[in-house]
Amino acid sequence: MPIEIEVLDRQEMKERQSMAVQILTDSTSYLSEDIREELNIRMVSLTLSFGKDSMREVDIDNDLFYKMMVLKGIPTSSQPSVGELYNEMISVVEMGDSLCCVFLSSDMSGTLATSQIAKEMVLEKYETAKIEIVDSRSNCMQLGYAVIMAAKAAKAGKTLEQVKEAALENIKRSRFLFIPENLEYLKKGGRIGGASALIGNLFKIIPILTVENGKTSIMTKVRTKKNAVMAMMDKMLQDISKFGLGEIVVLHINCLDEAKELAKEIIKKLKINIDVMDIGPVIGLHVGPGTIGIAYYTEKVMR
Repeated sequence: MPIEIEVLDRQEMKERQSMAVQILTDSTSYLSEDIREELNIRMVSLTLSFGKDSMREVDIDNDLFYKMMVLKGIPTSSQPSVGELYNEMISVVEMGDSLCCVFLSSDMSGTLATSQIAKEMVLEKYETAKIEIVDSRSNCMQLGYAVIMAAKAAKAGKTLEQVKEAALENIKRSRFLFIPENLEYLKKGGRIGGASALIGNLFKIIPILTVENGKTSIMTKVRTKKNAVMAMMDKMLQDISKFGLGEIVVLHINCLDEAKELAKEIIKKLKINIDVMDIGPVIGLHVGPGTIGIAYYTEKVMR
């Protein structure tokens, strides 16, 4: 069997020899420590504040967070500080490497805008620093998959532009669908009107939510959570039938058994391994415990 040899132009060879590409994301990707270590992914954390009490998202688990929410009310969340972002960027640049940052949607957080400020600060000190910033237009594992694809490209020795393109290309092939247990947290977080929440809960109407164009939107509404989960899985199967199968993960907030059952159903239908992961506090504060969802990407472009 002939060996395929990748032909590189001189500029690309020079870039590969002179610097590696590192990856930076934020805590709302909810990537496990194992994945981050394996793919050398850096991470900055968003912050949660209950009045004067502030904590980094990575320093609090869901059980404690929702107990605090009952006692102290709705917290606010904020992007990583410009100082934290600057320190991550400058440490990469001073190693002689380039950096690809992939963050949650700019319509959901100021993280991307703050990272642009940090980048400009780095460029004032190092004019030739190479830093690219990607708006994932989503969060959770839809963001996570884009980060992973960028990290795999970086590990394979691709150029900074190729690494950035790997993230952007995956965004076109991915989808995130999720279902809240009820509408109370959407109401508390201001994502749905009080009357709508009252009527929805009264008639057990559950929305299937998704993220499109950088914002959370309602894909459809279904009676009862059980029916909503089935409709969510059907949508995923339709996408896979049309665009091919990439990877799938089941996501949840404090409903591990339910998430495992959904994973089993998907495994039965598709005969593939399915991971189950947590949705953390910054995203979870808007939808609440009992939320279950799926994130996946396809072989072909969906959008």
